[in-house]
Amino acid sequence: MARESGRNNFELKEEIARSRDRVAHDLRAVRDELDFPRKIRKSFRRQPVLWLAAAVAIGLVLTVVPRGKKKVYVDTKGGGKSKNKLLQAGFLLGVLKIGATLLKPVIIPLLRKKVSEYASASRGSKKW
Repeated sequence: MARESGRNNFELKEEIARSRDRVAHDLRAVRDELDFPRKIRKSFRRQPVLWLAAAVAIGLVLTVVPRGKKKVYVDTKGGGKSKNKLLQAGFLLGVLKIGATLLKPVIIPLLRKKVSEYASASRGSKKW
């Protein structure tokens, strides 16, 4: 193909080199254009007051804008059953707490004894 167009190898190599340089330059330009974090940092350094004012304004808007209120629908027919279950659960938890408090002096020495037996048994079985 190079022979058909009348160009020699040297001219083709120069054209290819220029084309590569143009593509590399364009690629660098695209990378610089798409580097948004660097652009934001640079902009923040140049205009910090503007950025802080914008952040305060956005914060105020988000606090002032009312949120949609959540509607809660209550079934009045089945309300007594759920209160009864809640009362039973509360009573059961109270009984368990009182039982645990009364049984604590019995359980603690028993646990200490079991742990000390386990520790002495594991020390005696190790052979180095």
